[in-house]
Amino acid sequence: MPSLNARGVASLLREYAQRTALRGGNPYRAKAYSRAADSLAALAVPLDVLVAEDRLTEIPGVGDAIADIITKAHKTGSHPSLEKLRKEIPAGVLEMLAVPGLRPEKVLRLYKDLGIASLSELEAAAKEDRIKKAKGLGAALQTTILQNLAIAKSGEGRLHLHRAAALLAHAKDSIRKSRPELKRVTVAGDFRRGCELVGDLAIVAEAAKPDKTSTPSADGLQIRVSDRKHFGAALLFATGSAGHIEQLQALAAEKGLRLGSDGLHKGRTLVAGEEAEIYRALGLAFIDPELREGRGEIEAVLKGKLPKLVTNQDLRGILHCHTDASDGTETLETMAKATRQRGFEYFGVADHSKSAHYAGGLSVEEIAQQHREADRLNKRFGKDFRILKGIESDILADGSLDYDDDVLERFDFVVASIHGRFKQDRKAQTQRLLRAISDPHTTIIGHMTGRQLQRRPGYEIDVEEVLRACAKHDVVVEINAHPWRLDLDWRWHQAALEFGCMLSINPDAHSIPELDHMHWGVLMARKGGVPADRVLNAMTLAEITRYLRQKRRSLARAA
Repeated sequence: MPSLNARGVASLLREYAQRTALRGGNPYRAKAYSRAADSLAALAVPLDVLVAEDRLTEIPGVGDAIADIITKAHKTGSHPSLEKLRKEIPAGVLEMLAVPGLRPEKVLRLYKDLGIASLSELEAAAKEDRIKKAKGLGAALQTTILQNLAIAKSGEGRLHLHRAAALLAHAKDSIRKSRPELKRVTVAGDFRRGCELVGDLAIVAEAAKPDKTSTPSADGLQIRVSDRKHFGAALLFATGSAGHIEQLQALAAEKGLRLGSDGLHKGRTLVAGEEAEIYRALGLAFIDPELREGRGEIEAVLKGKLPKLVTNQDLRGILHCHTDASDGTETLETMAKATRQRGFEYFGVADHSKSAHYAGGLSVEEIAQQHREADRLNKRFGKDFRILKGIESDILADGSLDYDDDVLERFDFVVASIHGRFKQDRKAQTQRLLRAISDPHTTIIGHMTGRQLQRRPGYEIDVEEVLRACAKHDVVVEINAHPWRLDLDWRWHQAALEFGCMLSINPDAHSIPELDHMHWGVLMARKGGVPADRVLNAMTLAEITRYLRQKRRSLARAA
């Protein structure tokens, strides 16, 4: 039997992970196999080279035990332990593990008790009300399945941004080491476009001569190698999207030109081969990769309405962060210092409010204690850095905010968020948000739709009505930068801007490393076409202090 390549072994590892999860026991073992499979799928060096040189443990997530599994699978096309596991459960049962909220033990019950052995059978059983009647399964699980089947289908094979970033960084490093003759090793695909989920791991590199053998693979890491003259065109096409490229090609055709992955041509003459040159030759300003979705960006640039997008460097402070006073891992002082070390001017603490018992929500006494600590630290920090006193106030079922007005008035800012009662209908959920927005204490609406990518859909709301209310009441819309959330969805950012909303890019950090989630929020804002002057925390310390003071004065006048 011929040896398996990296993608083949990755597929076996994923199956191993799924079957291990169904077996029960240590859940981290199955996750380790799954992460190693992702790393193999993004491998930039042939697997047989790494096996022959005993370098498998250089792959992220691969230790000695997994290296042994990879070696056997590579050489034989399988593994004895996997073959043993295959005898226990049909292959179709594994498909059901992709449904968010459907844990391995429930999948096993569905198979053993109801004989459901595939995703299509699961969908049929849910629609026929067979699951809710089964003992130990019930109506709630059936509802979860029906809600999340679409996520299982749409998210297949796609990675969260931070995970894709790690794999691509390792791939770039590996390419540079294994093929030092390559230059300009550049990430492309939907990661370069800032898509919230990444399924297209792609890299473009420059070589002295074109590499006609470097054709895109069907899955896994795609490496395109081009010469210097055609590199920009290769990068443009490898970045996409298909819709954007098609529109550029149509524009080129109107001008008597031909645009291909080998550049922009007039007849046989190469007119432009670099990205910026191609746009310029087509009469366009350079279009940032994040905007290249075929959603009107070419029309916008032709009308001179292409925005100057916000950058990481534009942000002057961080809002919506948690400490160990609620469910964070670090003290207020530690989080503030880490924020300051990153070059920011302010740190907005926003621990959970009292109703969030599961997250250690703050009592009124604990709020007073935290504010005293903030005052003490602010004296030490001086004028160049400040802790802003905030709270992430739960929006209760009726739309009111957690805490009485006299407590809410003590904060510099209030992030109002929904953390429960997700199953209210669209009208009730929208009214709930509208009431919270109309509360004069609300500064920011946090993670507006409550979605968690590949875990759960957002709750049903009339987003347009909510955005109009935010603009009317001068309430800021959060772009939650946590890579599992990235909420509000970038597809709504233009509507928010058109209605007159300000936005705030917040990390929702619960630890020091999570402060760096800000980058993913900036990426989403860029994809949504957001300029820096519409981002709250692009304000300097003096500006945001003045802004929040004016909000409090308006609140006092209203009272």
